[in-house]
Amino acid sequence: MCPAPWSVATALCRRVPDSWRAPHANGTQPCTAVRPAGFQPAVFKIILVIAVATLLCQTSAFAGARHFTFIYEAPTSPPGSFEIENYATTRFANGFTEALFRNELEVGITEHFQASIYFANWNYTRRGTDGGVHYNSASVEVIYNLSNPVTDPVGVSLYQEISAGRRAFESETKLIAQKNFGPLILAYNLTLEAEWEDKGLREHDGEIQQAFGGSYEISPRISVGAEMLHEILLPAWHSAEAENNFFLGPNASYRGDRWFATVTALAQTTRTEGEPHYQVRLIFGFSL
Repeated sequence: MCPAPWSVATALCRRVPDSWRAPHANGTQPCTAVRPAGFQPAVFKIILVIAVATLLCQTSAFAGARHFTFIYEAPTSPPGSFEIENYATTRFANGFTEALFRNELEVGITEHFQASIYFANWNYTRRGTDGGVHYNSASVEVIYNLSNPVTDPVGVSLYQEISAGRRAFESETKLIAQKNFGPLILAYNLTLEAEWEDKGLREHDGEIQQAFGGSYEISPRISVGAEMLHEILLPAWHSAEAENNFFLGPNASYRGDRWFATVTALAQTTRTEGEPHYQVRLIFGFSL
């Protein structure tokens, strides 16, 4: 917790009375003729200390914040840390079609390893006979960090997620790459998804996904940027039936002392039938 800037300034300014001046080596008093009329050193000290204290307090923003919502970043959570993250993704195609929700508990295990549990992956669908709220699955996720995006040429992490539900099983593997250039953060994800559904898990589909994004920290608490998402859908893993989707849009993030909120809005540029024209994702997280 940062001390109140005014109390710090008052304590520091009381240490040396303004009227006292150390004599020069020859015994003469220092000249004060160049001081502008009305100049108050104590006031100047107070302003300076307040500015420094405020700057230091601003840098204490939540370290586990996400700069992106469709892209994972290479650093892992500190060991012993616990964090709750809630995802909400709304999709639109000729109006609102569905909302997807995920509720995650994230735990830092070591300096380079973290694990997460998604207690509920659920959705609300508006259209069709299958409209309403549906529970889909629960997931387990692990991330292992190999290198640092600041001190190493590239920060790299490996990601694996397993999801299971009623008549559904999914595996998601990611290669995460990131590089920080001061306040600029660049991140890339290469993802391979395999999904089995229906009775006996007889339906099986695949997806290859690439995501790239940039985020610029305009202050310790606020960042803005953009994300790009390229999906290659492989029904029954048949490349001849592959569909390509491309999404692009801006993002913004705000970081508090123990919480963060990040939002991304993506628009589809490929006009693929059956895919959302727009999607907006919000992640709200806080430290326990």
